[in-house]
Amino acid sequence: MSTAPLIEVRQLSKSFPGVKALDRVRFDLLGGEVHALMGENGAGKSTLMKILAGVYQKDDGEVLVDGKAVDIHSPAHAQSLAIGIIHQELHLMPHLTAAQNIFLGREPRKAGGWLLDEAKLNEDTHALFARLNLRMEPSTRIADLTVAKQQMVEIAKALSFKSRVLIMDEPTAALNNAEIEELFRIIRQLKSEGVGIVYISHKMDEIQRIADRITVMRDGSYIDTVPAHTPMSQVIAMMVGRQLEQSDKHIPDTSANEVLLEVLGLNRGRAIRDVNFRVRRGEILGFAGLMGAGRTEVARAVFGADPVDSGEVRVAGKPVPLRSPQDAVNAGIGYLSEDRKHFGLATGMDVAANITLPSLSRWLRWGVFLNKSAIADVSRTMVDKLRIKTPSIHQMSRLLSGGNQQKVVIAKWLVQDCEVLIFDEPTRGIDVGAKSEIYKLLNDLAAQGRAIVVISSELPEVLLLSHRILVMCEGRITGEVRGDEATQETLMELATRRETMAA
Repeated sequence: MSTAPLIEVRQLSKSFPGVKALDRVRFDLLGGEVHALMGENGAGKSTLMKILAGVYQKDDGEVLVDGKAVDIHSPAHAQSLAIGIIHQELHLMPHLTAAQNIFLGREPRKAGGWLLDEAKLNEDTHALFARLNLRMEPSTRIADLTVAKQQMVEIAKALSFKSRVLIMDEPTAALNNAEIEELFRIIRQLKSEGVGIVYISHKMDEIQRIADRITVMRDGSYIDTVPAHTPMSQVIAMMVGRQLEQSDKHIPDTSANEVLLEVLGLNRGRAIRDVNFRVRRGEILGFAGLMGAGRTEVARAVFGADPVDSGEVRVAGKPVPLRSPQDAVNAGIGYLSEDRKHFGLATGMDVAANITLPSLSRWLRWGVFLNKSAIADVSRTMVDKLRIKTPSIHQMSRLLSGGNQQKVVIAKWLVQDCEVLIFDEPTRGIDVGAKSEIYKLLNDLAAQGRAIVVISSELPEVLLLSHRILVMCEGRITGEVRGDEATQETLMELATRRETMAA
């Protein structure tokens, strides 16, 4: 391992409208080391790496490559500085071959420069595969490769630019144990060649196996850099860090209440594995877990938005078909997607249309004509009840603030009279003031006897809202904690309890 950093970051800051994503962060990477970058979702890890990869530009601070200050203004510039990144969502074209993906836009050409030299293309790719000891044909289509093999193609592509810095973002999220071992073999080989690797992951058992150092970030700030053998409990404490005032939290006794939502033996590939839970009338059930844990997949399956391999959903004891969202709505289940602008709102329609859209048949006269006065009445009632800030019910929903857009989505499910409400990231992109209003609204809905499921990547939010908390990791429920007994450390430990660790 070299002593001079390949990359050094000093006092780096980056802001987006209303958000300080990075605040005077520091970081360095040595040649021949694996430096793990850890933190909760939203800690700033991806923003920092995107600056190093040229996707974002810094606002302030310095980035040094081989000791020289640089402004990395584009991904192509980052590649020219020998910096490569392997995104969690692989950026490959499935209809092209492995070789064509690796050298896309840089294909070797025959004499005259008009025709592609396919033989040279495959030969160069074969040399990259040989360097990684990969048994893979360059002419294989990406669509015919496993996710693990596609990831190896991404690594080979980064090395084709002679990268000396390789950034890996959650590289094992979709890999099984054997594939992880193969990835680790390649990482160790690259280390021996002097390549520096930034490894972003939440899986602490993996990090302690493969990393040399760990840097922890929290809320956009640098916390500390420690050796990889640092006790897991200490790293978790650095990640979560903050203290919550929740001693006065009241959790109602709902143990005798009717079970409104029951999920039994839900399975879908590796994304959802034997998930079982109940939610009673008046209860707020929180789902915690890290990115890719399977929380959203469970919500979408319960709502009928994604097919399942097996399992049953019951509302008030009655089985619900899992064929489509309409079946779920008919049974009284409302789902507020984590991406409200794409899946929760018709942004090209006004507030009144959005509020009444799921229950449109109720507002028809003789099954043909819209009862506009009734639509206006119920829309104004919901605007007043939820304190939606809008000039009128005819305001286009895309012009509302994030918090008010979320209230419009809630309003449409209340008009539909859904007794089970699933909130996926209910305050994402919402300012602090609007968050408190959403929190009060969720508690009010529970007090009215609805069953509430809250999925959130923000541990303080889960702790603040939930009467009971289920934690997921790799598609499984790994633990259940009462809301008044849970701590961020407990939830983080359960959220990183992979199947191999639990065994």
